Amino acid sequence: MEGLPQGVLQGVRRSLTTELSELQLSLKSYIQARTGDFTLLRKQAGNDLGTYLIAARIIKGLSQKELARKLGLREQAIQRWESERYRSISLFNYQKVARTLGVHWQVNDSAAADAVWHPAYDINRSDLSKVVRHARRHAWIDISDTSDENAISTLVRYVGDHVNRYGTPSLLRTGLNVGDCSQDWSLLSWKAQVTRRAEALIASSKPRYYPLNVSWLMELVRLSVLADGPLRARQLLHDNGIVLIAEPQIPGMNVDGAAFLVDSTPVIGLTLLRDSIDNFWFTLLHEVGHVILHYRTGLSSGFFDNFESQEVDEFENEANQFAGNLLIPDEIWSRTPARIAKNAEPVEKLATQLRINPAIIFGRIRMEREDYSIFSNKIGRGTVRKLLLDDSSEVI
Repeated sequence: MEGLPQGVLQGVRRSLTTELSELQLSLKSYIQARTGDFTLLRKQAGNDLGTYLIAARIIKGLSQKELARKLGLREQAIQRWESERYRSISLFNYQKVARTLGVHWQVNDSAAADAVWHPAYDINRSDLSKVVRHARRHAWIDISDTSDENAISTLVRYVGDHVNRYGTPSLLRTGLNVGDCSQDWSLLSWKAQVTRRAEALIASSKPRYYPLNVSWLMELVRLSVLADGPLRARQLLHDNGIVLIAEPQIPGMNVDGAAFLVDSTPVIGLTLLRDSIDNFWFTLLHEVGHVILHYRTGLSSGFFDNFESQEVDEFENEANQFAGNLLIPDEIWSRTPARIAKNAEPVEKLATQLRINPAIIFGRIRMEREDYSIFSNKIGRGTVRKLLLDDSSEVI
């Protein structure tokens, strides 16, 4: 963690403490299970279908090799399924493993009713048509098929598959208006598209994320001075196990960025709603903050951030402080004359000292003074979308 600002260090230490607690709990539950006490192991598995199968194997006293033999499979198959918490297994094979382990599921009627997703009853025709137009414009679906009915059917299937696999708890976070059904449908459609793109990239390049590795963070910040910094940032994130997807927002959605998990891989989605250098770097580092700080505490549900929202909770405060301190450490910002600058010279001098793009500092001054008429030509407008949204190359 050498070289990280003090404010960032504090957040990372909290994250490491959470990581340590999770590992200690997992080890304790396994040790207790080996002695015949499965209470903690069952509690840890909860209602996660994949984790419960792993717990069931341990409770049965079977090794991965022994379970594979009972199923007539190679040990590597069980190793792969368990490493993914059975996320990629077919329903037929899942049922086969469950029967072998003596696992039986029972869903009560009220839970089943709550779990069913009925888009046709919640979304009106105009909302569906809006998303279809966006999907066609951005090649989510086959644009040669001009039938709206086919397009709607395809989108509903995409979103339904996504909900069935990943659920919808993310809609409850960060001040989004969950009472507006059109907002929910747009957000789910956008997230499903980001997830599909991320899944394809993960399958082809297999990024590996290590929660304890934060040595690359300052390198990420330094990329802001480069004209192609956003593209280099995407590659650096990938090299450290994080997938970055730039996907335009659906009109009316008002989301700047998102961070969530696709299985165990962190994914950051950016809409580039505000096309400027200052907004890109703060939004990106805010979402990176969620990944670093909240990998074990909330990332599985997801964070969807609208920076115009006044509703900020503890998680958002932590991510804001993380991003702000990475870019401009509090101990420097509190005493720099750039805070009260009326011309560009002190700001550019501070940017050189910090080795960051001056647009980031100009943007912070505009935000803190709540005066967006000043330095409007200094924040790098119109420079990011053309890099990330018009770039067809994928991360290698």
